[in-house]
Amino acid sequence: MRNTTIPVVLLRAVRHGGVCIVRSLGRFGAPVFVVDSSRWSPAAVSRYCRGHFHWDLETSPAGESVNFLLDVRKKIGPKPILIPTTDAAALFVAKHTVALRDAYLFPDQSPETAFALANKDSMFHLARRCGVPTPDTFFPKSRADVLSFLETATPPLMLKALDYNLLHRRCSAEGKQIANSRSEVLAHYDLMQDPEQPNLILQEYVPGGDDTVWMFNGYFNRDSKCLFGMTGRKLRQSPVYTGSTCLGVCLQNDQVLASVLHFMKAVSYRGILDIGYRYDARDGQYKVLDVNPRIGSTFRLFAGNDDMDVARALYLDLTGQTVPPSSPRYGRKWIVEDSDVVSSIRYFRAGKLTFRDWLRSFQGIQETAFLSLGDPAPVAAVALSDMRELAVRIFARRRGVSASTVHATGLPSPPASSAD
Repeated sequence: MRNTTIPVVLLRAVRHGGVCIVRSLGRFGAPVFVVDSSRWSPAAVSRYCRGHFHWDLETSPAGESVNFLLDVRKKIGPKPILIPTTDAAALFVAKHTVALRDAYLFPDQSPETAFALANKDSMFHLARRCGVPTPDTFFPKSRADVLSFLETATPPLMLKALDYNLLHRRCSAEGKQIANSRSEVLAHYDLMQDPEQPNLILQEYVPGGDDTVWMFNGYFNRDSKCLFGMTGRKLRQSPVYTGSTCLGVCLQNDQVLASVLHFMKAVSYRGILDIGYRYDARDGQYKVLDVNPRIGSTFRLFAGNDDMDVARALYLDLTGQTVPPSSPRYGRKWIVEDSDVVSSIRYFRAGKLTFRDWLRSFQGIQETAFLSLGDPAPVAAVALSDMRELAVRIFARRRGVSASTVHATGLPSPPASSAD
């Protein structure tokens, strides 16, 4: 009989990723707690959330965050499983493994491996050493480096941040931008780069639509054996062309699967993995784009015939229970409702999506990110969040400032009414 008495602590609970984890493990029978700066995040208001601990991991000193987590552990009983849900949270746990090990259960991952895979510079070189194809990538340290690179490079090129936290603190640009000309490369670079702390890479843009972007989600045990893993494809992204999955389908891809298993075995990876590939029709290769050494927000796309997923596989393995074999449900679709609406409009405007194709794309959807008749509060939370975001963007457009500036300073208070 399955034992689900061990509690789970989510470190950060961002949008749909957090609520999907809370629901999956809550329905599995496990008590789930959330550590996050927002009391009104969709995960925190879910009926499956047993408790919320208010803490801002990104802005708090590391030592204080460690002490806070140690205090949380004392308040919830048995030694819990700790699941970081963002890159920053995953690297925090990796860095402070020794301090957290006695208080929490989590995969015995090498901190060096976690940092090497999360950083696009080291991941690129690690993949090349392991014989895993990846797009050609350049790591400029200055604008002069970019100018020199552009003398021989041929656009289009992708500009990406090495550290997304550093990028968003500086400007409102998205973490990825496609540049189709030399002038666009320089314009994006000037907007996104911080000269005092270089944080951008220039990557060969692999041509093709969203249907060339493939994903793998899986769980690897302490011997780097994949106990659960599936592949799938992006159908629509948010933001369009460069973002995360807002509509995806679970499909078989043996080449991607073989590449992932080889790569992770070579680096002795342990734990949940979320990794992205892109098919390059020019040479027939699947090239690794990004590696997330943590649970990904799209993980519920990859639910097996017994509803097994990576969060449940991790739970069973870390509590000494057997992870049962699970068959993929190929053709299963999963959607992030609000993000897909926005992206669909943009695909329409760009001539990349017809109304008929849009309607047909919903066939096969078996699960949504937010909507759940048995757990309605997260839908209300995200609706309020979306309305506030819309208000911020409208205000920013009218005032001619960036949305990030409004987020940083807050929406202004209404003017005081006159005495009469």
